[in-house]
Amino acid sequence: MSASLNAKIAEVFEEPGCDKNQGKSEKERKKGCTKQLSPGAAAGGCAFDGAKIALQPIVDVAHLVHGPIACEGNSWDNRHAASSGSQLYRTGFTTDISELDVIYGGEKRLFKSVREIIEKFDPPAVFVYQTCVTALIGDDIEAVCQRASEKFGKPVIPVNSPGFAGPKNLGNKLGAESVLDYVIGTREPEYTTPYDINIIGEYNLSGELWQVKPLLDALGIRILSCISGDGRYNEIASSHRAKVNMMVCSKSMINIATKMQQRYGIPYFEGSFYGIGDMSDTLRQISRLLVEQGAPDDLLARTERLIEVEEARAWTRIAHYRQRLAGKRVLLITGGVKSWSVVAALQEAGLEIVGTSIKKSTKEDKEKIREIMGLTAEDSAHMIDDMTPREMYNMLKDAKADIMLSGGRSQFVALKARMPWLDINQERHHPYGGYEGMVELVHEIDRAIFNPVWQQVRIPAPWRDDGETLGAVSAQPAAGGAAPDDMRFLADIARRAMGISPDELPA
Repeated sequence: MSASLNAKIAEVFEEPGCDKNQGKSEKERKKGCTKQLSPGAAAGGCAFDGAKIALQPIVDVAHLVHGPIACEGNSWDNRHAASSGSQLYRTGFTTDISELDVIYGGEKRLFKSVREIIEKFDPPAVFVYQTCVTALIGDDIEAVCQRASEKFGKPVIPVNSPGFAGPKNLGNKLGAESVLDYVIGTREPEYTTPYDINIIGEYNLSGELWQVKPLLDALGIRILSCISGDGRYNEIASSHRAKVNMMVCSKSMINIATKMQQRYGIPYFEGSFYGIGDMSDTLRQISRLLVEQGAPDDLLARTERLIEVEEARAWTRIAHYRQRLAGKRVLLITGGVKSWSVVAALQEAGLEIVGTSIKKSTKEDKEKIREIMGLTAEDSAHMIDDMTPREMYNMLKDAKADIMLSGGRSQFVALKARMPWLDINQERHHPYGGYEGMVELVHEIDRAIFNPVWQQVRIPAPWRDDGETLGAVSAQPAAGGAAPDDMRFLADIARRAMGISPDELPA
């Protein structure tokens, strides 16, 4: 790794918002939290992937991947981050380097690619992402971006986060560092108000931000910028004039919040948009901090009135589902902010949490889980550090949970166990933020658990003799069961449905 990248990684890991880091000695703190990477350490997403998914929701800029085309193909559009305007962020740009570029260098190719993008699309800025191959051959993307900015009069932002630098979470922070170094503070907003806030670490997955924005609009609170969901370059560049920062996911972009507090004196807090109670607490926190920063005192009273109306409406709408879901058990396999924020929402729906993953959770996340679930400091039975697919399968097969909420990679474990599953991660198609999102979440859980397909798939197939293993059709019908000819007829239908030709059917 280059000296500049090593220095940036060390800077990222010296996090003032981390209690564990601040408890170290000065010598230990300078070492940061880095450790030697082992093969497979980037499984689940590399640093490049983390930077790309963190910044790609900035919708009006061109995102150019400097590397082989496979890197762009692997990272393109892998989140349902929605846009209310420009669709440029959904266009895949790559320099598509070849073997000759590896030998002779790809800097000229990168410069030409930036020029072509600016001439054809005229975006307000171009973000250039470093990848493993171009970093290994020594391409200096910072120098190329600086030269391109001077030549074309457009901001060309280097994102130096090659995949071999570390896991996806490190890439999130390296992408955030590029925004801090080259974007934030470079422009002034057209006007400011006492009600300006930034929302950091919110990606507007399936339009979740749009379920929260009307609530803020009703209070007169303006989202000066969202970093990065449905974001605009000019808004993010002028975000240093906000009065308050809200941190949605501390695992990904906490360095933006802490450094904006250091540089511009903007206070921040971590909140959640999931669940009725957490949504109300978030609105109260925003209002309180804005009042402390000079907003009129009546904002607090108006916030309480809005909360009263919205909570009553939400509780009324989920009352029917709460009766049906009471006592149902949920296995939550996710991480980060969702490891505690979704727990509170599920408990409000009357569901019992039998386990929540803490694999990607911070120390603060774990403390919030214990507080929400009423666990003691020693009790960790409900907090799962790393559950293998086999353990998930056995837990579902033994009916210790009625539904599993997880990302798409775990869905087949639940389906194999013939148990309901609901996507709670970034690939989901339904927004679960705000009061409206809470109603939608409970509705989707109800649909999944009570879907009649689960009763059908759990009935032993007619050609199975014990309901578990595929065996020969019994010559004698079971008491009250089908006759042998009927059994063979049903088996024939099933085999035909699976694409087996009649010639292959047994006599």
